[in-house]
Amino acid sequence: MTALFTGLSAFPLTPVTEDGVDEEAFTGLVARLHQSEVDSIGALGSTGSYAYLSVGERARVADLAVRAADGTPVIIGIGALSTADVLSNAENAQNAGASAVLLPPMSYQQLTEDEVYRLYAEVAAELSVPLCVYDNPGTTHFSFTEELHGRIAELPNVAAVKIPATPAEPLAARERVRALRQRIPDHVAIGVSGDSAAAGGLLAGCDLWFSVLAGLWPEPCLAIARAAQRGDATEARRRSERLTPLWDLFARYGSVRVVATIAERTGLAPAPNLPRPLRSLTGEAATRLDEALRAVEYAAPR
Repeated sequence: MTALFTGLSAFPLTPVTEDGVDEEAFTGLVARLHQSEVDSIGALGSTGSYAYLSVGERARVADLAVRAADGTPVIIGIGALSTADVLSNAENAQNAGASAVLLPPMSYQQLTEDEVYRLYAEVAAELSVPLCVYDNPGTTHFSFTEELHGRIAELPNVAAVKIPATPAEPLAARERVRALRQRIPDHVAIGVSGDSAAAGGLLAGCDLWFSVLAGLWPEPCLAIARAAQRGDATEARRRSERLTPLWDLFARYGSVRVVATIAERTGLAPAPNLPRPLRSLTGEAATRLDEALRAVEYAAPR
């Protein structure tokens, strides 16, 4: 298993204004992650608004991310509606120096299992860097079966699977990870997403955490990840539970809106910073966020 897919992978926003990508704000976010010593940086994931950017914009963001990461491994999202654009994104990510790529089965027309398998087979055959399969039915509206994961994991260059949140109950979480592990080769890592489930997923046997909050606020997420990595379940769960007010807002309003609003509040990104029609939180939702930040004793980064 490659060391790239271990620990904490932080996914920053791609701040977008009416003039396009705010390159200064984006590189600032990535540089902060490098300085915090996260294990990897995930650019152009769902938090990075990949679906709203052109192929050219994404090529530029990939280049900025690798440069600002200054040696920290960068995983670049390459998902797109057409295979042709996926291949272009993959080529641009590799040319930028990406350590790996992340591919969701993005669609407008509902994809079949055969179409998804063929997508990964065609892309994997063209890659010179590892590929992570992005399993996120909440955004792609495609649900992987364990059998399909097993077939795709046998393809060349497939090195990891990014799965949705594991069940809250520890035994069920371990069974979820165990069932997938039985289907995929030992060299393929399993990463958990869904920040509220990260401690449980890591303790259940996942190799890494793909984190939204870490892209903006890496320190508490690193503390959770490191506790889980050393097998300290009590500490990992305690630190995660302290962030419950934020996890609740993620579930209610969508994590990207929450972190975008925090970035505005703390001066880490302009206001607004989401591609329209997405909007950051206002009114009662913003008030709830301010209350949550006070509850978790959030300290604005300097």
